[in-house]
Amino acid sequence: MLNFNFYNPTRILFGKDMLNNIDQLIPADANVLITYGGESAKKYGTLEKVKTALGNRRIHYFGGIEPNPHYETLLKAVEAVRHNRIDFLLAIGGGSVIDGTKFIALAASYEGEPLDLLHYGFTPIGPDTIKTAIPLGTVLTLPATGSEMNCGGVISYGQGKYPVFSELVFPRFSVLDPNLTFTLPKIQVANGVIDAFVHTTEQYLTYPVDGRIQDRISEGILQTLIEIGENTIAEPENYDARANLVWSATLALNGLICAGVPQDWATHMIGHELTSLYGIDHGQTLAILLPSLLEIRREQKHAKLLQYAERVWNITEGSEAVRINSAIQKTREFFESLGVKTRLSDYNIGKDQLLVIIKQLKAHGMTALSETQDLSLDVSRKILENAL
Repeated sequence: MLNFNFYNPTRILFGKDMLNNIDQLIPADANVLITYGGESAKKYGTLEKVKTALGNRRIHYFGGIEPNPHYETLLKAVEAVRHNRIDFLLAIGGGSVIDGTKFIALAASYEGEPLDLLHYGFTPIGPDTIKTAIPLGTVLTLPATGSEMNCGGVISYGQGKYPVFSELVFPRFSVLDPNLTFTLPKIQVANGVIDAFVHTTEQYLTYPVDGRIQDRISEGILQTLIEIGENTIAEPENYDARANLVWSATLALNGLICAGVPQDWATHMIGHELTSLYGIDHGQTLAILLPSLLEIRREQKHAKLLQYAERVWNITEGSEAVRINSAIQKTREFFESLGVKTRLSDYNIGKDQLLVIIKQLKAHGMTALSETQDLSLDVSRKILENAL
């Protein structure tokens, strides 16, 4: 097992009506900015519930944070924070709103040019750059990204998507009430299942380092998502199924299963370019790319693919090649069973557009991806060709 430094201070309030407890976790004299996305927070009453839970605190609102939150939109929120002297942020939404709110928390406290914060990549922004950030909490309405219990986010600027990490923006608390997710459109739920699934495989389908606990937890998350995926889409008010999705998505990216093991993230990095260029949902890009990547990288991931086949899909018969083939095919079939297509051609992307994607990867420095940094642009091209 590799060395690791695990830290996660986020308090989780899980279950029905846990929103009412936030009154105990935000200072009574706090000046609060509530951030949210579209009109659903108002339409389905979540905004009003949060307002009630906050009692007599001063409250301001900033809506309109987009899917794949835009830097320019977030700068407007930073201006609102400074103008109104906000000292607590409360995000209502899914990963995009929470990611955006983390950036707002950092940028509002940063004395330099906020654009600088987008240039650290996966390297956490340290205290030599910024020493404080505005504290934040979250009320999760879309289970997918795990942003409610980690210190990272992805911000869109121009034609790129930029990761931002800082321990200063771990949420102080996150409310995970499955009931608040019941009104989600089916495609958003499907995307969330896939996002959580691929978050897990990015940390699991690498190479063995005898991280037994991490592997078993990862396999449990994957098996749970397979078991409840179709049900939670077909039965949106099935509390138990949705509760298991919510907690699986959180555990998939709160730092627990990546501690002490290699991580890949190539599927996400290539997928980000598909979203930036063509507007394909993040979850859909992952469904397109993961099966193809596993096929192209089967030699590098051979041992873990066999383990995945046996422990997750219960495939124990046939040659090693047959078992790996079957596991990859079952992965594709699982995504398709959720109503998500898994080929680039399903989204009107042909071979003539692959060069554009490769150029974008190169422009953003994505030239040595994977857990072993040997996934070159040429390999990315093969993955994309195989995904057609």
